[in-house]
Amino acid sequence: MGYDLVIFDNDGVLVDSEPLANTILAGYLSELGHPTSYEDSLRDYMGSAVHRVHDLVLERTGQRLPEDFDETLHTRTVAGFERELRPVPGVEEVLGELTAHGIGYCLASSGSHERIRVGHRVAGLDGWFEEEWIFSSQDVGQGKPAPDLFLHAARAMGVEPSRCVVVEDSPLGIQAAAAAGMDVFAFTAMLPAERLPGATAYFGDMKQLPGLLQLPV
Repeated sequence: MGYDLVIFDNDGVLVDSEPLANTILAGYLSELGHPTSYEDSLRDYMGSAVHRVHDLVLERTGQRLPEDFDETLHTRTVAGFERELRPVPGVEEVLGELTAHGIGYCLASSGSHERIRVGHRVAGLDGWFEEEWIFSSQDVGQGKPAPDLFLHAARAMGVEPSRCVVVEDSPLGIQAAAAAGMDVFAFTAMLPAERLPGATAYFGDMKQLPGLLQLPV
């Protein structure tokens, strides 16, 4: 089927930020006395809002993270983005094809609006997204895997959930899209398909996405 709206996750789908962000998060948690490997961070936190980090640490250790945890993590992550963030290869071509065919798109991310905008500016994607096409977990009560963010994005863009498809690369994001009643295409550049259960389809190269979206050739 064709779709009226493509909802992109941001980190790992539009910008190649997941390796960098999860390395920074794992290092900071370990520094605070909560030993966390890069793989641990991918497994537990990839695709989630920062409140999940607080919740899991408290659940597992009975300890609360410092009050300035969010601010410090944000500062370190943005500094890392400023140094080396790049767009996901092929994503600008996909956005160009969607524009050429008049198909709406937006993004729905667990990251903050500031983090999204910094990443897009550094990666050169800021010209592709109007402000009203950017949705953050800051805008809703619950982040992924709750469906709230995707439902909010669809409502704001004026499209029924059944006419939307989500492009995701995390288990939590796939769960959220499915809970929202949307199809979801899993991008397997970071995690293999077996670690991304429940998707409608899987692809490992952005060049494959226009075909999955059934864009005219």
